[in-house]
Amino acid sequence: MTEPPQLKSAAEMTKQNGVRFPNESGDYRHARDALLAEEIELRRHIERVAEQRRALPAGGTVPRNYAFVGEHGSVSFSELFGDKQALAIYSYMYGPKRAQPCPMCSSLMSAWDGESLDVEQRIALVMVARSPIERLVAVKKDRGWRNLKFYSDVSGDFTRDYVSADDADMPAFNVFTRRDGSIRHFWSGEMGPSTADPGEDPRGAPDLMPLWTILDSTPEGRGSDWYPKLSYVKD
Repeated sequence: MTEPPQLKSAAEMTKQNGVRFPNESGDYRHARDALLAEEIELRRHIERVAEQRRALPAGGTVPRNYAFVGEHGSVSFSELFGDKQALAIYSYMYGPKRAQPCPMCSSLMSAWDGESLDVEQRIALVMVARSPIERLVAVKKDRGWRNLKFYSDVSGDFTRDYVSADDADMPAFNVFTRRDGSIRHFWSGEMGPSTADPGEDPRGAPDLMPLWTILDSTPEGRGSDWYPKLSYVKD
């Protein structure tokens, strides 16, 4: 068995960094180096969590070959894999009773639309919602999304099994695998209101939204009084 590489300490790596910026103070550099050491440890912890996720035992077999309606007609759950062995499904908050799609989901999916061609080199990625496919195609066109694949869960069977037993209009991110002729659930984001820390909005770890990753690197942060909107056009 190959021994894992011996990692340098975060403190040692920080000393080797050598980055300096114009007119920075000694206090700034001291604090920034302390932060860099924490960032190194965070990166390592993220990788440990990813390794633990990849090592999960086999999940439950998918109970049925769910039926969906896509932009080009009916399709079964197994067909969503295409030629890939892993399938990621984002459940979009745009049920038939909603007048407008969820702004937060839409923000996430706008970022994913640009990444999806890269993602799909490795896995299958689809968006699923309870609204009829005509509504999904319309919002895709309105938002200018070109690459995301949309499917309507007309019956709600998939949604009730893997998103909400009550068929609630809520988001979810599920990953499935296809191995040796068996399709199984692999992982789902399970962090929500019950796992949120005081004063924080529910969020995953790591957060799937590039928006928050960018804002978290700024002095203002993500804030607590702002959320994405579907449009920023002023009247």
